[in-house]
Amino acid sequence: MITKEATKAAPAPAPAVPEPPLPARRRRAWDEAPRWQIYLPLGIYLVFTLIPFYWILLFALRPAGSTSLVPWPMTTAHFEKVWTDRGFGTFFQNSVLVGVATLFMTTLVALAGGYALARFDFRIKRGFMLALLCSQFVPGALLLVPLFEIFAELRMINSLGSVIIAETVFQLPLSMILLSNFIKNVPYSLEEAAWVDGCDRFRAFRVVVLPLLRPGLIAVGSFAFVHSWNHFLFALMFLNNQEKQTVPVGLNTLMSADSVDLGALAAGGIIAAVPVVIVFAFIQKWLITGFSAGAVKG
Repeated sequence: MITKEATKAAPAPAPAVPEPPLPARRRRAWDEAPRWQIYLPLGIYLVFTLIPFYWILLFALRPAGSTSLVPWPMTTAHFEKVWTDRGFGTFFQNSVLVGVATLFMTTLVALAGGYALARFDFRIKRGFMLALLCSQFVPGALLLVPLFEIFAELRMINSLGSVIIAETVFQLPLSMILLSNFIKNVPYSLEEAAWVDGCDRFRAFRVVVLPLLRPGLIAVGSFAFVHSWNHFLFALMFLNNQEKQTVPVGLNTLMSADSVDLGALAAGGIIAAVPVVIVFAFIQKWLITGFSAGAVKG
């Protein structure tokens, strides 16, 4: 017979743990997926990405006429031929000059315009922003005729300055939009506090705002440099003298209607790719931060 005291002393049954909903179970199973399901697709993608680069290195490093799949014995004859005989040393210097000048001009003008769009209100602000966005839909080929006429009147044809100005004009709309959004993420109260401390607008911007814009400036500058380095059309149309040509136009001279020197072309491609790879290797952290911060309004 069960007494009343025994009934009171018996422990209460533990509450039943509800079963997690189906989406939570699926999410946990996905998180615990085998590693091979992750690494196998990434490995396949990496193979398809690296094979073209391996073929470029193969043609650039193996001797002419060789059909070996391994670049051995290796030779630098193709690089010497391209750099000295085909004038790639001059092309490289011209591309560096165009890229660096475009970087600084685009960054400075976009910084001034982006600050005006972010901090000031004026009547045509929305229309101006719409014009900047619409300009991104205009292909660069449509700008060739008007730019050529302008540079011809200014006697700038066959001058690197014409390519620098054209590249800067082509890069400004996107750069200005990115920097304006980036400046909006900087609290306006920081500038107001600097004004209270006695700074004028320019000094407050230089001391307070500009250091916070480093990721955005690096992103915009690197994008302008890489685009001007790889752009082929403006250099082809505005530069007639071979001593003024850039690397993309120089690569085009390695191909003719009758034959293509694959070794020299591969060596020239590696020379053209090295500066871009170095730039992205050093600024990839700042580049991702700058584009992600400038792509949204804070």
